[in-house]
Amino acid sequence: MKNIKFSTALLCAVTTFGYAGGDISPITYYETADVTVAQGVYTEPVQQEVYSPAPVEVYTSTPVEVVAPLAPVVTSTVDVTPIVESAPVVVDTTPKRNSVANGFYAGLGVATTRYETNCNSSSTGTLGIPGCKKSGDDITFGALGRVGYDFNRYIGVELRALKTSLGDDGGTVRHNGVFLKPMLPVGDAMNMYALVGFAKTETQGSLQHTDAEALALGLGVEVDLSEDHAKDARYGRAFDGAGDQEQGVGLFVDYERMVVKSGSPDLDALSAGVTYDF
Repeated sequence: MKNIKFSTALLCAVTTFGYAGGDISPITYYETADVTVAQGVYTEPVQQEVYSPAPVEVYTSTPVEVVAPLAPVVTSTVDVTPIVESAPVVVDTTPKRNSVANGFYAGLGVATTRYETNCNSSSTGTLGIPGCKKSGDDITFGALGRVGYDFNRYIGVELRALKTSLGDDGGTVRHNGVFLKPMLPVGDAMNMYALVGFAKTETQGSLQHTDAEALALGLGVEVDLSEDHAKDARYGRAFDGAGDQEQGVGLFVDYERMVVKSGSPDLDALSAGVTYDF
């Protein structure tokens, strides 16, 4: 009876092991040989490179400079004044015409002349007749008129007429001429000028009479008294109120040698007066 129970228990254990995936079959010879051969195969070991990192260089930083804290910023007050808009600027685009230079001027003044003969009563003339019975000198007073045109501030032309009648011996001097007038501006209000021209000069009276047509020379100064303003036009040069651009009242003073000729008597004139520039 005991053998039967043992056999039954052994059978149940074998069956359970088989269902559980166990292998109870006997190992054959050829399987054992294959395992032996497989274990005898030489396997070359794999050499692995060992990575060695490069030495790390350690840098020391420079000392950090400690900056003191900035002073507090003071903000300025905002100007809240209201902005007043100005009126729009109107630009005149009308083309300007060229300004025609008006260099005409006229003047009137007083004049004094000095007349001195160039001979004496003791000289002997032709056929033993005294050559000069009326020698001497005389000073006369009268008036001077002048009319001219300035081409620019450096050159102009002028007509002059002088007549005197008040003198020591009742003599008179008449003088008329045309002159070239070189000018030198001294600032914007003053002008120095010279006179180079041709004139006819006559004297009357008890002294030696003179009737000459000869060269005449002079020097003078003009002063502009007016305040000049530019016109609304285009000028050929910058407006400075001088020369042919001036307009208004001025003064003049000049000296003239009325006869420049060898052997002629001395005839000099000094004049002063008022001019008007158109």
